[in-house]
Amino acid sequence: MQRMTIHQILVKYWGYSSFRPMQEEIINSVLEGKDTLALLPTGGGKSICYQVPALASPGVCLVISPLIALMRDQVERLKSLGIKAFAVYSGMHYSEIEVAINNAVYGDAKFLYLSPERISSPNFRESLKLMKVNLIAIDEAHCISQWGYDFRPPYLKIAEIRPYFPSIPVLAVTASATPEVIEDIQQKLHFRELNSKRQSFESTFTQASVQLKKRKSKNCG
Repeated sequence: MQRMTIHQILVKYWGYSSFRPMQEEIINSVLEGKDTLALLPTGGGKSICYQVPALASPGVCLVISPLIALMRDQVERLKSLGIKAFAVYSGMHYSEIEVAINNAVYGDAKFLYLSPERISSPNFRESLKLMKVNLIAIDEAHCISQWGYDFRPPYLKIAEIRPYFPSIPVLAVTASATPEVIEDIQQKLHFRELNSKRQSFESTFTQASVQLKKRKSKNCG
């Protein structure tokens, strides 16, 4: 069966005819196998940057996320689009965790959302050996610098799972970061080469202006 292109995926699941500024460049970077740090403003479509390439490739995407609420929200959104996604977080019953991980290992799950603490679990790392992972995505990647040195040190251990998937790229996404944090994120995730992509303020402003004009035109009609 012929795989869908990234544009076909965008249309099928999100109903958009084109990508927002920088999204396509980030997605293509990931599909080329490059470790990538993407900086997009809030509302800039960061999640699509890892969801589209994950859907374009066989296997499951591991998404490391800092907050349970964010994981639940993303999983529900994906399920509403007909995409098989699971999350594993504290407070879940053991049987629920087992179902989620088994779907990632033996089933057709496309996304498995996890906390950084979960990937440090020895039991989970045994399961990792059986997974066909196509992408490792780190949401809110600035937390690596902001929290990793303080009260969530597992953030500094994310790169420990990279040897399980030596040819699989990492995509780190965040809304903003200082030059020092940008460098720190790439270093702590063991980027094979520095590769950060930032959406400029100008492109964000232009996009907002176009959307505003469209709404005004629609209202006038």
